[in-house]
Amino acid sequence: MTNLVLYRKYRPSSFKDFIGQEHVVKTITNEIKSGMISHAYLFSGHRGTGKTTLARLFAKAINCQNPNGAEPCNKCSSCLEINEGRAVDIIEIDAASNRGIDEIRSIRESIKFAPNFLKYKVLILDEAHQLSKDAANALLKILEEPPSYAIFILATTEAHKMIPTIASRCQRFDFYKLSYDKVIEKLSLICKKEKVEIEKEALKMIASASEGSMRDAEGILNQVLSFLPDKKIKGEDIEALLGLVKNSIIINLVEFLIEKDKAGALKFLGEQIEKSIDILELTSSLIDYLRKLIILKIDSSLITSVMPGETKESIKKAEEQAKRFEESTLKKTIELFLEAENKSKYASIQQLPLELAIIESIGMQ
Repeated sequence: MTNLVLYRKYRPSSFKDFIGQEHVVKTITNEIKSGMISHAYLFSGHRGTGKTTLARLFAKAINCQNPNGAEPCNKCSSCLEINEGRAVDIIEIDAASNRGIDEIRSIRESIKFAPNFLKYKVLILDEAHQLSKDAANALLKILEEPPSYAIFILATTEAHKMIPTIASRCQRFDFYKLSYDKVIEKLSLICKKEKVEIEKEALKMIASASEGSMRDAEGILNQVLSFLPDKKIKGEDIEALLGLVKNSIIINLVEFLIEKDKAGALKFLGEQIEKSIDILELTSSLIDYLRKLIILKIDSSLITSVMPGETKESIKKAEEQAKRFEESTLKKTIELFLEAENKSKYASIQQLPLELAIIESIGMQ
């Protein structure tokens, strides 16, 4: 393995290698093929879903000297400059740390000049919602009267914070969290190329922990490979590294709640604490599991979307436990544990809010 982090090493170099966001890729590639390119785009969505990566791909494709349809050749001087990060006509700015009007004025001055080498001068503005009010107004002025060679791509995780006048001048594309299967597909490909053996259970755990962010998933895998460079990666390795709580612990704890066994629940919790389990992680996992139960209680047909990648045994147990709860009880129980999770962060005895929530949730049934 090289020392290059995985998300950079395996960053897609062409649209065909880009995983997920098919609706965005299809529209953008069609625009490139037809030559109907807009002067401004707004990429909005969850972190780690490919906004900046697709912006760079788009910049490369429209500047490629020998494109294959919409695909960049990755061989011409323009592609090579962009791939190596040397293209002075591709301007990337992080608005989180460059949010003032002076930075935008600087952009306005540089946009006045035609590209040095490429066909288009492309500005990629990450976390665009963090621009100050004055900076946003200055950017709006540029977007209203852009030169023909300038393309603006604004990326944000919080599109609702963008001023409407800027958003209205952009083609907006919403990036969604990647599906569980898509994340596993990419991770499996990386492990194959890195010649690393990894159990399917371990892949499932990483995919679940990433919460739909490919960058987070690749970051976790990178951490695991650094920790276990010469070993087959197993599910328990992921648990140990990330402090994940086993599903069986949550199921057992919920069983005590259903059986209204206060003493049993507190004893079981104490045993887990003796094993150095993370209280906040346990509470978070418990809340997530109860959330799944209430969704199953409302509509059991949602099982595949609520519990992707789970074993048949886990799904069967969840369905069974959901049936044994009243919907109103589940709702109140989740609220109790949400409150306990918040209190545990500041409690002098960290497990006390969780213990009190267990007692109260059983007492109200």
